[in-house]
Amino acid sequence: MAQKFRKKAVIIEAMLWDGTAEGATPVINWILDGNGTATYRDEFEPQGNSLGIQTLEGTMRASAGDWIIRGVQGEFYPCRSDIFEATYDHVDRVIESRSYDNVPTFHVVQEA
Repeated sequence: MAQKFRKKAVIIEAMLWDGTAEGATPVINWILDGNGTATYRDEFEPQGNSLGIQTLEGTMRASAGDWIIRGVQGEFYPCRSDIFEATYDHVDRVIESRSYDNVPTFHVVQEA
């Protein structure tokens, strides 16, 4: 019998790619800075402009308007805008919780 599960609440980082070569540069730099691998493929490719992103499952192609996500294990992967918008909400601030001597402590790490 199938069981029901809820997706754990996690905070991810993501960048929206506009499909241009100029827009690809900050996305690729972000991926490279995170020890990922990404390449820009220009309009002469059969699929048009795209980003090739090395993921845990192999190379995935990001198209214009896709969100590029850094996952909980530091991995990068593309996500279509419609799926991203149905799955994620913008976070206004990141709150980190820690426990000191079994006393939970919460503080703002970053204002978005």
